[in-house]
Amino acid sequence: MIDVLVVDDDFRVAEINAKYVGRVPGFRVAARAHSAAQALAAVQRGGIDLVLLDHYLPDGTGLELVHRMREQGHGTDVIMITAAGDVTTIQTAMRLGALHYLVKPFTFAALHTRLESYAALRRTVERVGGGRGIAVQEQVDRIFSALRTTPVLASPGLPSGHSEPTTELICRILHRADHPLSAHEVAAETGLSRSTAQRYLRRLEQSGRLRLSLKYGDTGRPEHRYAWVAP
Repeated sequence: MIDVLVVDDDFRVAEINAKYVGRVPGFRVAARAHSAAQALAAVQRGGIDLVLLDHYLPDGTGLELVHRMREQGHGTDVIMITAAGDVTTIQTAMRLGALHYLVKPFTFAALHTRLESYAALRRTVERVGGGRGIAVQEQVDRIFSALRTTPVLASPGLPSGHSEPTTELICRILHRADHPLSAHEVAAETGLSRSTAQRYLRRLEQSGRLRLSLKYGDTGRPEHRYAWVAP
């Protein structure tokens, strides 16, 4: 499980965000904080993997908090969730290592897909070596590709919960493959969960971009395999 600290000065907003997090498989709310001091204390206690961080706090800004965290050696991941939409704040968040930046108001689907891409990033890093190994360029590209699965939900052709970057990533994997791939293989290549990969593959097959075939083994159910057929 990925343990999340929800930080927002508004108690009601923090509760809503916490409920959103609780609806995403693999994530759980470890703590809530309503000020920078409370948030820093929670990070210092340990056990926090990800901070969902508001910028406007009663005793400072979210970015000031991130700066203090980094000064103290805390590498806890951060996703900004804030009404601050000015470019200066966004650039500063990027420079301090924020992985995503979600502007209020937002939908559950928007947060869900960002959390999903964050989970994919963690799986990809762990698969490469858990932060301890030396990555070759292909593995580096895979890590950054997982991070770039930030969803763009503006496309009217995509169903709820599907993002264009994730769809494009899966399409690239299938397009360059020299043989049909299973959902398990696509998940391993992209860093997605198997169920998420299966959901995207099924949608692409229904739209005519992939061809479904069945691979029968000696026992058990046949394995679904997908091949690229679109131009």
